[in-house]
Amino acid sequence: MSADSLIDALLAGNYTDPDSGYKVGVKTKSLVIERSLAGAEGDLIKPFSFGRKLAVVSDPATHAVLGKRVEESLSGSHQVTSIVLPGHPHPDDKTVESVRQSTKACDALIAVGSGTINDLCKYAAAQDGKPYAVFATAPSMNGYTSYNAAITMHGHKMSLPAQVPTGAFFDLEVLAAAPPRLIRAGLGDSLCRCTAQADWLQSHLLFGTEYRQLPFSLLAEDEAPLFANASALLAGDLETMRRLVRTLVLAGFGTAIIGHSQPASQSEHLVSHFLDMFESPARPLVFHGEQVGVTTLSMARLQQRMLDASPVMTPDTTTEADFINRYGEELGKSCWREFSAKQITAKRAEELNDLFKQKWPSISEQLSRVMLPAEHLEAVLKAAGAPTTPESIHLSREEYEKALCQARDIRNRFTVLDLAARANRLTPSLSTL
Repeated sequence: MSADSLIDALLAGNYTDPDSGYKVGVKTKSLVIERSLAGAEGDLIKPFSFGRKLAVVSDPATHAVLGKRVEESLSGSHQVTSIVLPGHPHPDDKTVESVRQSTKACDALIAVGSGTINDLCKYAAAQDGKPYAVFATAPSMNGYTSYNAAITMHGHKMSLPAQVPTGAFFDLEVLAAAPPRLIRAGLGDSLCRCTAQADWLQSHLLFGTEYRQLPFSLLAEDEAPLFANASALLAGDLETMRRLVRTLVLAGFGTAIIGHSQPASQSEHLVSHFLDMFESPARPLVFHGEQVGVTTLSMARLQQRMLDASPVMTPDTTTEADFINRYGEELGKSCWREFSAKQITAKRAEELNDLFKQKWPSISEQLSRVMLPAEHLEAVLKAAGAPTTPESIHLSREEYEKALCQARDIRNRFTVLDLAARANRLTPSLSTL
């Protein structure tokens, strides 16, 4: 099945789940990827029962690129409220509340933007029980069609349940004209399929947690040719751009079907989220996908090294008091609630060591099948001129190594960071990750 046919099947609820054999679909009703959508924006929204009052949410950059055009196209059939957030809005609890207040009198939200605008709208709309749709302005991340939103709550960056868009619309000419850094960011975010899959599979093999093939089957057709032609993205090649967009939206659909972000967000995203939470105010702007590209390389290297020899696990004696001392009262307690659920006790360490003695060759072989060499991933990023080192995303080695050591604290996901830390193999690896 071609990727386009696959999308059609998902929208129709007619895709055969490779895990169960049953038909599955997505709640998104319309997904359009075309060379140009100019003048058709209003017609794309008309089939939805959105009510008459629409809030079009953008920021100064996305409003100039596409927001004004969307507002004009919608104005003939709807009462449009234009909400232009201040430049570089943050996806945090305060901005969510601002969006909710600004859209209180509206029936539905129309996001015009990429990562931050989309997350703010999908979360605000979900909180208020309103539908939303999105017009993309950059192929910069894989969250357009996902169920979750990355929102910082009281200083703790979290993946929170939100909702999928009723419609998601991608004008390839607009996307190809996006700033090159945003295009590279989308490539960087697509890179993490292999590290996220390996981490999710590892948790399944060690603890019997959920694992499904479906999210990765959706990406199988486009990943290799996209990576092979990464340089074409910056040359205005619309067919390669279409492939990137499909990869991003299908990754989002995968998480939407599963109901959480684990198929697309594991150790590489934990490190990225930790960096976001504690970055210096003086650090220049770095886009999510740029950062994830770099952290994916590090996690791919660490995953490869962990396959070299069977780990020997040791118990984790960290306490809630340690977390409060490390992060402060509120954030420390919030992180502890996440971390304590996966903490390796003496009993767990003993059970894992027995498992490794019996099955490590089989476990490592299964993990290696879903991984890609870090050298290959690095070549993909370099072909597109994307960042590949901490220094290239304005981080000192000390800041980056702190994130590698502590990122596992913020989320209840057992990843290669936890495996390496409890095997006492994380610290010696840092200098070359």
